[in-house]
Amino acid sequence: MSRDIASVARSVQGRLVEGRLDAGTRVDAVVGLDDFSVVGHPAFATLVVAPARAAVAALTAEDERTEALRHAVIVSHGADTALLRALDRTGTTAIVGTSASDALLAPSLTALLAVDQAAEDRAVTSAMKVLTLAARRGGVSGVVAELAHRIDGWAVLLDRHGQVITSAGAGGLHVQDAMAVALSRPVRVRHRSLQVHTVGSGEDLSARLVVSPRTESSSRARELGSQAAALLDLVLRTDDPTRTERLGRAVMIDALLAGGPPAVSLLRMWGVHESSLTAFALTARSASVEVERLVSHWLDELGAAHIHTESHGLVTGFLRDDHVDAVATRVEAYSSAMFLGVGAPAPTDTLAGSAAEARHAVESARAEGRRVVRYRSIPTISLVLDRLDDDDAQRIARLLDPLRDAAGRHGELTETLRVFLAENGAWGATAERLGVHRQTLTARIHRVESLLGLSLADADDRTAAWLALRALHA
Repeated sequence: MSRDIASVARSVQGRLVEGRLDAGTRVDAVVGLDDFSVVGHPAFATLVVAPARAAVAALTAEDERTEALRHAVIVSHGADTALLRALDRTGTTAIVGTSASDALLAPSLTALLAVDQAAEDRAVTSAMKVLTLAARRGGVSGVVAELAHRIDGWAVLLDRHGQVITSAGAGGLHVQDAMAVALSRPVRVRHRSLQVHTVGSGEDLSARLVVSPRTESSSRARELGSQAAALLDLVLRTDDPTRTERLGRAVMIDALLAGGPPAVSLLRMWGVHESSLTAFALTARSASVEVERLVSHWLDELGAAHIHTESHGLVTGFLRDDHVDAVATRVEAYSSAMFLGVGAPAPTDTLAGSAAEARHAVESARAEGRRVVRYRSIPTISLVLDRLDDDDAQRIARLLDPLRDAAGRHGELTETLRVFLAENGAWGATAERLGVHRQTLTARIHRVESLLGLSLADADDRTAAWLALRALHA
């Protein structure tokens, strides 16, 4: 409800007599004195309509409902001295001297609250339409984020064991409070407005939604939270084939990057029989562009396999060599700014190098504001590699000979160096791609530096190492 005691007093042109209840308390019910027995909800105000004389008698009587009446709001057309004294003595909040007569007060207030409730219902219905759309586009995280925005507060979604699934607004700062109130732990909670909504029920309980609206007594927030919990229950229990497919593609891309005969075999099962592919990396300037869906649409038009995955707005994958120009043309013509990085064609059992090139190229495209950048066209690469004969390329590649294993092959250390340089020296990203602990990565990089006599903190040494890697694969 959006009507509070003060706004009701203005609507009926009455005088507000302040008492136990704050003037900003929301109103949720109106009842005649003869029908009143208890306050429906302690967080809301109940309006009790009564003539002045009857109100005085009820406030001064010592029967069972007297104390309850003192926590309600008396509304009366009268405003005589006896009523004002009774209100002052009992600390009861009241609206007196209304323009409507006692006979018309109850229907007038009932109509007023009905109109208000209808507006609230429309607002909740409109908000639920947006929450449903958020569920379709962003899943559980989208629902929680939109809910926090709608209640002008924060929200935390906990699983049945109390672990955080996602949060929005300032929810990340109040996780401990959310856990305390959701799990009934004996911890002092600093937010009186916290609401807990169960997602599912009984043995089917799947999560708990904790919300904190900025307005403590917000029935709209409570209604939205309840309906959002029901929506989340549906989302959490519904298998998402798109998500499953996306996870599957991500695993397959990792297998392709690992290379070797398994990568070739996987591509054949995927329906790809080309001996070489070209890596690409595509992103958009605007977050509103669904890059992955757009790429899938383009590949469908070309009749090509969907060999790509998406992470944080960047789609990476592999194209048939003869499809690269077609995709580049679509990127150039697209209405919103998009950036495409293209690696060099590579054998299907060694695609990791082309993927690293594509990532470098897309970063160059973003930095320079160019829509399409091919790795081979980046001057610092082409001016060196394209002018080397085979003997010079071999001499540069020999820089990496100390990294060979006992059998004379480039293996773990060379791959570690390549990934480290491809990730621009980002330790966390490199460790994640290699699937090793950061301490293991640190030890490997120190060994690489020791064997090569280079410092990867030095720009010239990094350039030399990268040129050697490129020459090695040339």
